[in-house]
Amino acid sequence: MPGYVVFLRAVNVGKRQLKMADARKVLSDNDFGDVESHIQTGNFFLTSPLRSVAKLESHVGEVLSAHAGFDILAIARKPAELVALVQEVDGTPEKLKGETSRYVSFCSTAPTAAATRELHAQEVERERATVIGKDVLMEFAVPFNEAKLTGARVEKILGVPGTARNMTVVRALAQKWGA
Repeated sequence: MPGYVVFLRAVNVGKRQLKMADARKVLSDNDFGDVESHIQTGNFFLTSPLRSVAKLESHVGEVLSAHAGFDILAIARKPAELVALVQEVDGTPEKLKGETSRYVSFCSTAPTAAATRELHAQEVERERATVIGKDVLMEFAVPFNEAKLTGARVEKILGVPGTARNMTVVRALAQKWGA
């Protein structure tokens, strides 16, 4: 069965609480195999007979939403895609001056070419966003809590929902679950 890395959007923030142990059980009880989680922010590895990423994302979101009592968006990548993304990000030179932090916003679908151009045209001092396939590399040379080019703003510009992870977490997941 194919394996997938699944990212949940906006869990364990505010009142949107989902215990990872409960989520693992719910997923296992709903025909997903080899279910593992990484930290408390909704990062999973699982296997499934589903071969369509869209159907897998939909099914994960449905079963976890029913359990949690609130809507959960699931975004999946194949392990090899995650490894390739890390390699591409690591090969992207940092152009911002000062200490830079990097995040990836995993998008539910690829942004359109027009939306990508609009995002790349954004000029925010000491911040940059670059579309890489379906995802967005966000770089900040300002403290994250002061950033203006946030995930919410990126979503609004692209018209595509996403969920962001620090590159430290993305690298750890690629090492742990990569192909």
